[in-house]
Amino acid sequence: MSVSTEDFLKGIYQLKVDLHQKANSSNLAARLNISHAAVTDMARKLSGKGLILYQKYKEFILTPEGEKLALQVIRHHRLWELFLSKVLNFPLSEIHNEAELLEHQTSDLLAEKLDEYLGRPEFDPHGDPIPDREGKMPPNNHILLTDAPPGKTFEIARIHYSDQDMVEFFTSNNITLGQKILIEQVFNKGETMALRIGSKPFVLTRTITQNIYLNNIT
Repeated sequence: MSVSTEDFLKGIYQLKVDLHQKANSSNLAARLNISHAAVTDMARKLSGKGLILYQKYKEFILTPEGEKLALQVIRHHRLWELFLSKVLNFPLSEIHNEAELLEHQTSDLLAEKLDEYLGRPEFDPHGDPIPDREGKMPPNNHILLTDAPPGKTFEIARIHYSDQDMVEFFTSNNITLGQKILIEQVFNKGETMALRIGSKPFVLTRTITQNIYLNNIT
């Protein structure tokens, strides 16, 4: 598979599953930083190969084979993120870009060796689930911060670094896994939330809260 094909399939999967957005031409073009025409050309090509279902003006849908390949790339990426962080002590702000390069050069054999070396981990340093070699995700009970009710305390279980701006925001504000979150108030039908992370107050928009997953505490 070419790098562009792998990125395209992974982009469709992550838009739908990780970002809870429509996997349409506009969102995919923005995510991959390519033109709408390039998205359309690739969609037609991959549809012909049986990797996606493509209809003009409709969302892209991964076929079982397309999803299998997308999860394979995601597995490689998240294993490398954990290796870079745990073994080579890369800062969290740098591991994503490095893993983006390595994921495309990784065979299934190398991924299996990485997985074995790391102790068959279920989650990467951001809390993102790592698919096993069969493409199955580990079970979890995480809930999105956007869906969490006020007046309760939770623990950050996963942070999805959807783009470089998110990396910089979470890094500069020292928001990490394991921190406690107290949700104080929800405004504008969930579009804005007032909360405390540790002892620090924040007012966060949905753009940010939809990238944070929680474990229930109280």
